[in-house]
Amino acid sequence: MNEQRALWVSTSVRTPGGMTTYLQAMQKTPLWSEWNIRHVATHREGSALTKLAAFAGGCVMFLVELIRFRPSVVHLHTSAHASFVRKATLLWLSSLSGLPTVLHIHGSDFMAYFEESPALTQVLIRATLCRSSAVVALGGTWARRLENIAPGARIAEIPNAVKLAAVPARLSSTDRPVRFVFLGRIGERKGAFELLHAWARLGAPAATLTMAGDGEVERARQLVRELRLDSSVELPGWLSAEAVGELLDDADVLVLPSRREGQPMAVLEAMARGLCVIAGEGGGLPEMIGGGCGLLVTSDDVEGITAALQRVIDDVALRISCGEAAYERARQRYDIDVVWRRLDGLYRDVIAGSRSRNRPTRRARWSPQVTDERVAQG
Repeated sequence: MNEQRALWVSTSVRTPGGMTTYLQAMQKTPLWSEWNIRHVATHREGSALTKLAAFAGGCVMFLVELIRFRPSVVHLHTSAHASFVRKATLLWLSSLSGLPTVLHIHGSDFMAYFEESPALTQVLIRATLCRSSAVVALGGTWARRLENIAPGARIAEIPNAVKLAAVPARLSSTDRPVRFVFLGRIGERKGAFELLHAWARLGAPAATLTMAGDGEVERARQLVRELRLDSSVELPGWLSAEAVGELLDDADVLVLPSRREGQPMAVLEAMARGLCVIAGEGGGLPEMIGGGCGLLVTSDDVEGITAALQRVIDDVALRISCGEAAYERARQRYDIDVVWRRLDGLYRDVIAGSRSRNRPTRRARWSPQVTDERVAQG
């Protein structure tokens, strides 16, 4: 058996969402084989009883893997609320057994979860972050926020990852309607209903909008009927990864006016295809598309969303330039062939630190020196 072994813990690979998309993407990289990664699911969609059963079964499998598989490092993927409670429980078990642990924060609600928690819960959250060998933040914005919560934690800034596509030639003519796509859970947090009201203000746009995802789909369909948008708006529900890829390949603009986001895979997939992006100002989105890679809007500002939609419909050059800049940023920051090496470097570093036991009281943000060497060699 490969001496390098990692145990990943997250939600089920059948659970729709960005974390699952990330997990499936990483399974196709050399990291998965080089570290002989095994996966344990501690959550799946369903009733409270279904979720409890999934966690109980996941805990048993986790303990079996710790004993039988004897991982070199444990990598726990979490969001907030119950997800964090589940992963914190397993993190302390791993830590007490002497294993180095990586806690990967994906959830866009994590800061709100911390701020709204009682004082004792905040103490436990902070202690869990500090107990971890490393806490992965998806970008500079989230790294700073996590450092404010737990100054003693060791923060590793490693973004989500995406496989770059061959950049399609974006149409420079107006021979067909501009194709907009919304991807994600349809609801208030993603700004889905504000988007529909903004779309209605366009009148009869030379554009189409496809809103694909789960969540409040029927509510959105009812609003489409009320606003008489049937001719230009389609809501197909949740789509397979293959269907999403085909949808994006044929799109011109991704629009996601979210209130809060971590680092949404939908935006990364759009950037990796050279699409123009319109997105909300919440969370990590400004860091992703600010500076010419797209247009930022305020989620509650229907008038502002309308103006952004109209602007990219009218300005073909703007759409193309934003898409080109987005692709270049994806290549520099989010290319999966680079990101998996950063995880590889982090694993090696926390294992070395665990063996030496020489950890400073105040941990600096992690710098991927080993990873950079591997990238240069690769």
